[in-house]
Amino acid sequence: MRETTTASDPVLTAERAHLAHAADCLTAMRAATYAVVDAGVDAWAAERLGAARADRLRALAADPGVPPFFGRTDTGTETFHIGRRHVRDTDGTPVVIDWRAPMSRPFYRASAADPQGLVRRRRFGFAGGELTSYEDELLGVGDDVSSRLLEQEIERPRSGPMRDIVATIQPEQDAIVRAPLAESICVQGAPGTGKTAVGLHRAAYLLYTHGGQLARTGVLVVGPNRAFLRYIEQVLPTLGEVDVDQTTVAELTARVPVRGTDAPGVAVLKGDARMAEVLHRALWGSIAKPADDVQVPMTGRRRRVPVERLKRYVDDLRRRGRAGDDQQVLHHAAGRERLAMLLAEDARRQAEAAGGSPTDAETRRAARSPEVRAFCDAVWPARDAAELVHALLTNPAVLARAARGVLDGGEQGLLLRPAGPLRGAPWTEADAVLVDEVAGLLERTAGYGHVVVDEAQDLSPMQCRAIARRLAAGSLTVLGDLAQATSPWSAADWSRTLVGLGRPGTAVRPLTRGYRVPGEVLEYANRLLPAIAPGLPVATAVRRGTGSLRVRPDGPLPDVVRELAATPGSIGVVCADAAVAEVTGALLAAGLPASVLGEDGDAGLLAVVPATLAKGLEFDAVVVVDPAAIAAAEPRGLHRLYVVLTRAVSTLVVLHTGDLPELLVA
Repeated sequence: MRETTTASDPVLTAERAHLAHAADCLTAMRAATYAVVDAGVDAWAAERLGAARADRLRALAADPGVPPFFGRTDTGTETFHIGRRHVRDTDGTPVVIDWRAPMSRPFYRASAADPQGLVRRRRFGFAGGELTSYEDELLGVGDDVSSRLLEQEIERPRSGPMRDIVATIQPEQDAIVRAPLAESICVQGAPGTGKTAVGLHRAAYLLYTHGGQLARTGVLVVGPNRAFLRYIEQVLPTLGEVDVDQTTVAELTARVPVRGTDAPGVAVLKGDARMAEVLHRALWGSIAKPADDVQVPMTGRRRRVPVERLKRYVDDLRRRGRAGDDQQVLHHAAGRERLAMLLAEDARRQAEAAGGSPTDAETRRAARSPEVRAFCDAVWPARDAAELVHALLTNPAVLARAARGVLDGGEQGLLLRPAGPLRGAPWTEADAVLVDEVAGLLERTAGYGHVVVDEAQDLSPMQCRAIARRLAAGSLTVLGDLAQATSPWSAADWSRTLVGLGRPGTAVRPLTRGYRVPGEVLEYANRLLPAIAPGLPVATAVRRGTGSLRVRPDGPLPDVVRELAATPGSIGVVCADAAVAEVTGALLAAGLPASVLGEDGDAGLLAVVPATLAKGLEFDAVVVVDPAAIAAAEPRGLHRLYVVLTRAVSTLVVLHTGDLPELLVA
């Protein structure tokens, strides 16, 4: 490995010239896109052209701090510069190769033992967008050695949103990123292994490789909260992908206004997979047996459909509501429309048998006739999802019928709440998921071609079903860490979650090498693993970070923060939710510009972070205030503490006024 920073070095001079050329070409590409004008064909074509041009300009948007390329590969006969997006010259000659292109793969996968056709891999060092150094690794010669520039990029101070990792993707990460679209993957990723970034980069790779298909079906990213999404929202646009939906489960299922909260036991029960059966019974159980014949108007006469045939039609349709193949399940609203058409087609056959020839239009009018509609209203009534769930939760008789043999009396009692009007009902987040389940039974939910689910270890079975409904025939990237499972319904392994997401055969791929969390910090947090995840492989750190951990039995907190602020980077002061106001007040009183991290995820360089919002975030320095209080604040408090202790990239300071949790005592 050879690194050069000498300004007069001819290679460095040549690479700087190529960097300037690439920047000029990217500017020319944007100018060419701006110059595209409407040919005046029609309004629709003009609108589509304008939208396509806007998307292209966003994809080509310049980021002054992001250079056009970050690496280079040499095969001996060809040289390729690797960057975040493809850059070409005016004559179409490639100047920079997109990191997702097949010819970029060796940059991430090549090793001394398997050079993959390369003789050299070159990495570049940048400062403020300027090329300052380069580092050459000769492949196929000697053993693999560590890259200082790679380590510097991984350790670079953080501020603001999450950045992409295209310059530092490791072989085990790249194998997940480039997995085929048809393959669903579950990533069990320890802290600092880059699982979130890997999932986002896989989405970017799939959009690049299967752009035409995914442009029609779309890509969805589901995160745990809005603060997390705010943190990651710039990663995909930086990679040139702007048409990706990013949301939370709460936003995905927001069919009713959430005003209330559930006790933990009630929330666990509402999130139980058995609730799907209860809701299915409540909906489909409202279908009545036909009691009399129906007279259907057809071509000026009324055709009698006998009750025996009506019963058969209804029974056949109800059975289709239980079809084993999800692609063939009949939705309730479609069943109602199909029942109306069955009556009309019956009358049509009768008319044809009598020598008539009713048209398709006449058959459709018969299906919409008052007689047929009245029959459907009586036998197969139209239902509203919120109304059905409200009746289930407030009417003991309705709940008892639907839950018989599924929920016992005590569980039914937990679900019931005082009766009241539908308008103004105290809906909770778990209720909203139930309403979404019923809405999915009523009508087909639009699906995506690929869904990325982060922090999936915290999903309830019913939340998993809500995501699965949006998946259609597409594939999944499931991201999470069982050791960081903090919800009351969290499972001990991935099997239940994958079943709920509709992909039970999905392979679980572990990521155990931590790149972001220093070794001292990770080993300290790993002391909790025997209690919170005894069967999980212990995470290891790539870098030691000597001096990165400080455990102090006293403060004062402002002095600790001032000491950390002397080094550039972001600082997160994490405490139990109940202590946020007190901690923030102490920092502000000391003249420190602290602000509370809220759901919008934006709190500046010095953030006071409620422990319940820390998951998925990272800061250069983290101060954990009173870890015992964090552990005691909730039933899975040790899991929450493990999350909190693994948010630091450079330095972790643990401040405790009382005793530490037993597992953390040296």
